[in-house]
Amino acid sequence: MKFTTLSIFATIRAILCTCTMVATLFPVTAHSVIEKERVMSSESATQTANSLDVVVTRVFDAPVEEVWKAWTDSEKVMRWWGPTGFTAPVARIDFRVGGKSLVCMRAPKDFGGQDFYNTWTYQKIKPYESIEMIFTFSDKDGNRIDPKSMGIPPGVPTDVPHVITFKRLGDRKTEMTVRESGYTNEQSVALSTAGLEQCLDKMARLFE
Repeated sequence: MKFTTLSIFATIRAILCTCTMVATLFPVTAHSVIEKERVMSSESATQTANSLDVVVTRVFDAPVEEVWKAWTDSEKVMRWWGPTGFTAPVARIDFRVGGKSLVCMRAPKDFGGQDFYNTWTYQKIKPYESIEMIFTFSDKDGNRIDPKSMGIPPGVPTDVPHVITFKRLGDRKTEMTVRESGYTNEQSVALSTAGLEQCLDKMARLFE
C-alpha cells in the first residue's frame, strides 16, 4: 500500500479519532478491560484562544510509579509508542528539565516500513504528578523539520505542546490525562486523537 497524505499523518501521530476515514485507516480494536477502565475514550476538541486541543483520559490498573515509567523508561516507551501495528525501534530518553528525548515509530511493511522521528523536550517535571514537554517533528538526528515536508495536512504545528498529568487512585490505579495543544482544524484533531488512543491502548497492555 502506498502512503497517502492522510495515511502518513495518521501513522506519525499515534501522537499524534472519531471520523469514518480514520477508523478505516486504523480500526480500533475493542479491549473489554480497557473499555471498563477508561474514564472517557476522548473529549471533543477544546477550543482555546487560537487553537484546538486534544484531551484523552485513561485509568490504568497500575500504581502511579509504573505509569510514570511508561514515559520515562526507554524500554517501556519502545513497547507502546506508535499506533496499532507500528514498532518503536528508538527511544533515547533524556528525562530532565531541558532534556530532549529522541523517539522513532516504524510503520508496518504494508505501509512502507518507513521511520518517523520526533523529539520530546521537557519544560516542567513534577514527579508522579505532571510532565510538560514539546513534541517536535524531527529527522533521525533530532533536527527540527516542517511537518508539511513529510506530507502532513495543514493544521498540525511543528511543535506540539503536551501536558501529561497523573492522579493516584488508591494503591493500584492511576488516572492519566494527555493534553496536546496547537492544532488549527478539526481534521488534525481527529487524526491526532485516533493515534493517541491507539498508543494508550498499547500502554494499557503494559500493565495487564
